[in-house]
Amino acid sequence: MKFKRRFYVYILASKSRRLYVGMTNSLFGRVLQHKAGEMEGFTKRYRIVRLVYFETFRFVNNCIARETEIKKWRRSKKVALIEGTNPTWEDLAADWGKTFGPMAVKADSSLRSE
Repeated sequence: MKFKRRFYVYILASKSRRLYVGMTNSLFGRVLQHKAGEMEGFTKRYRIVRLVYFETFRFVNNCIARETEIKKWRRSKKVALIEGTNPTWEDLAADWGKTFGPMAVKADSSLRSE
């Protein structure tokens, strides 16, 4: 069975609502990199780590085109896009990468190779 690859355009925001638009083929991993401060530059300098919006694409060329389109927009249009689905600017990835209770520990230990 062939794995269907997905691509994502995402918008991150700082607490003061400074915005960053990016794209990736691994939204989970990329957001965790931003949150850990592993992404040098703009997002690290301004602590832009809250995922406030994302879109999913099947084809990379569509994803790149959408990222380019959004990056060209004025701030007001980006804010309207975010608030259309996330009016309170909640961090959609607030709990990503955190473990919860005994089930998470059990799942983690089962992944270790013997």
